Amino acid sequence: MTTPQSKAYIEILSYIRKYISENHLSYGDKIPSEREFADKLKVGRSSVREALRALELLGMIETRRGEGTFLKDFREHTLIELLGTFILEGTKAIDDILELNTMLENNAISLLLKQEHGDALLTLKKEISVNGLTRYETMSELVQLANNHLLYRVWRVLNEYVSFVSTRNKDKTYSSEALEQFVHSIYQKNEEQIKDAYTKLALTENVE
Repeated sequence: MTTPQSKAYIEILSYIRKYISENHLSYGDKIPSEREFADKLKVGRSSVREALRALELLGMIETRRGEGTFLKDFREHTLIELLGTFILEGTKAIDDILELNTMLENNAISLLLKQEHGDALLTLKKEISVNGLTRYETMSELVQLANNHLLYRVWRVLNEYVSFVSTRNKDKTYSSEALEQFVHSIYQKNEEQIKDAYTKLALTENVE
């Protein structure tokens, strides 16, 4: 449920994004101050402060003492770097990353079960048989098919890192039979078979 406070927060973020776009601002350009945004939007400065703080935590802006707030090249502050720092915490961190990957994939599967993609799934199954797709390529098709663009983008970035910590991802060859069975179980919407088939594809071993 959207509260008045959360609605105001979203509107502020939307306005800031629109302001950046309409004024053709780029990396290194200065944006209005907290007070200026508050005056333009007729909202409290605390609400603007929270929105700006969120953008700063995401690495999209930076505040320089005595100078103001500036746009950063957020492409240099990707999820990959966040995970790279996280992984320094040890093996438990690697396990957490692989677990998160499993959660994202299971969410994509749950979405697929609520949708009708029979023809696309049969086409994917045939492609696995003919072209010998990898686990990554197969799962990429499935996650995209789930039609949640944010989920897919997060999954794709996460898998760039998973490929470094697990030999059971892009560089690992799974049998076409296992991948075909997995896709076929989704096609049939047989949750028990899906669970069994996915277990054979789980990224939980051979962590370097």
